[in-house]
Amino acid sequence: MGRRDPVTLLSPVQTPVKARYTASYVDELFPEDGNGPYRLLRAFSEPAIRALQRGCVDPEGAQRQRLHAILDGARGAAFSAEHGLDAVRSLADFRRSVPIRSYDALRPWFDRVAAGDRGVLTRGKVLQLLKTSGTTGASKLLPVTRAYEREVSQGQSLWRLALVRDHEPVAHGKALSVISPGVEGRTEAGIPYGSNTGRMYSRQPWIVRLRYPAPPAVFAIEDARARLYTLLRFALQAPITSITTANPSTVLRICRSLAAWREPLSGDLSDGTLRRGPAEVLDPRLRRKLERRLRRRAPPTDWRPASLWELAVINCWKGGPAPFFLEKLPAALGAELPVRDVGVTASEGYFAIPLDDGDGSGVAWLGGHVLEFVDDAGQPRWAWELEAGAQYRLVITTSAGLYRYDLDDIVEVTGHLGRAPLLRFVRKGANILSVTGEKVSEEQVVAAARAMLSELSGAAVVGFTAAHRLDNLQDGVPLIQLGVEGLPADADLPALGRAFDRALRTGNIEYDAKRATDRLGPAAVVALSPGAYQRFRDARIAAGAPEAQVKDLVVAIRPEIWSLLVDG
Repeated sequence: MGRRDPVTLLSPVQTPVKARYTASYVDELFPEDGNGPYRLLRAFSEPAIRALQRGCVDPEGAQRQRLHAILDGARGAAFSAEHGLDAVRSLADFRRSVPIRSYDALRPWFDRVAAGDRGVLTRGKVLQLLKTSGTTGASKLLPVTRAYEREVSQGQSLWRLALVRDHEPVAHGKALSVISPGVEGRTEAGIPYGSNTGRMYSRQPWIVRLRYPAPPAVFAIEDARARLYTLLRFALQAPITSITTANPSTVLRICRSLAAWREPLSGDLSDGTLRRGPAEVLDPRLRRKLERRLRRRAPPTDWRPASLWELAVINCWKGGPAPFFLEKLPAALGAELPVRDVGVTASEGYFAIPLDDGDGSGVAWLGGHVLEFVDDAGQPRWAWELEAGAQYRLVITTSAGLYRYDLDDIVEVTGHLGRAPLLRFVRKGANILSVTGEKVSEEQVVAAARAMLSELSGAAVVGFTAAHRLDNLQDGVPLIQLGVEGLPADADLPALGRAFDRALRTGNIEYDAKRATDRLGPAAVVALSPGAYQRFRDARIAAGAPEAQVKDLVVAIRPEIWSLLVDG
């Protein structure tokens, strides 16, 4: 079969909403014919294909089916008893029984799970907890159950199937992916916790795990720089055909690291060792174990990834702030390569599956979780009630015990596949700074700024605002800058920046991780001119904002807002 053009098939312009689609429509996406690896994967993906088909043809029926399965897993749990879920018979009943809540509102339930209580949110055994950053400083610990893993893995199998359908070379080489440890520790109750990327790696089918260039022990290395160096050392002796990671900034980091570590990597390649550069800190026993798998290679002359390997595709996010990084990829990689979005996904679940190399839109995964979409008026809608071109806040219900959980992700409907919406990630809903996944909230900015200013006596600070700096950067690494009005003329801005950076790293584990791995540069402090905030208020009022509703600006998401403060 010749190569398909799924972009045309899924184009929002060329795929209008229809009342009905025949069962053969989704089969056009995943026909029985295709390249050899595709046909093999398709044989194992039939249940997921049928679930996708059901969501496109009958989204309401698909969501009822998912809700009943989730409620069956909740039967007998404390949450079910308190909310009367045994009496729920319909999607409307479910809405009446359970309010929409944030993680913090549900935290008492999650804390009980982490403490080892059983039967709290579901009957299913909690296999582990996923650790990710919360909006108030403390990290989130999200439960994982076997049923939840099935929901996510089926969606991921469809993504892989479409990838191999369009890019056969990925199946014949290795996949370079930066993965954090799946188990970082255990709670006092003995429940393991760790990263979602590590969990996904450990749960991949064996045929998929064979595509990783490094053994599992590499991903368990605690030191982030040593882990990346070791991964690249293995990758340099492997036929890499794809790079997969959530953030495109991580792809750029791989490119920078290859250039920065060229000398030690050349030495280790020539000698067949793992002893130089960041690898110097490795435990000798681990080093000996890993070196048995290493081979001698002549160092390359061109260290750009497109020259090092036969790359067929880059897989990463394309929504939100990603375009800033995506436009830098061709120069960093050494070639223009197709980029496929990895989907609307988070530690909480998998919500939309990109099936082409287009704009990053993915079909809503209605065979996985129950999805709701809150409109601008605050009203929740179901997937079959959405309008193309509109933006909504995503609310999810999963078999891990997240019931009407406010994910606070804003998604845009770019079209439909059958009756299922195509979704593209736009941004986080709250005032959260997140360009590489650091998710720095207003609360964290306030706490860090206060900690910084506590070291400064006699300052008459009028206000402060945090924003990303994405241009005129050293080494092209973004950073968070804090504009402050009212600093003394002789204030040591570099020292204040270091204090603000330390406080952010203490208050946000994701920010700390991005800093430790050089995906974010050190935070900086900028002195705003006198009257900056009054000029900002005047400009907002002149633009039509009610004066009483002009809020203190702690986080500036849009560059033009930051410019109002800096440039007046």
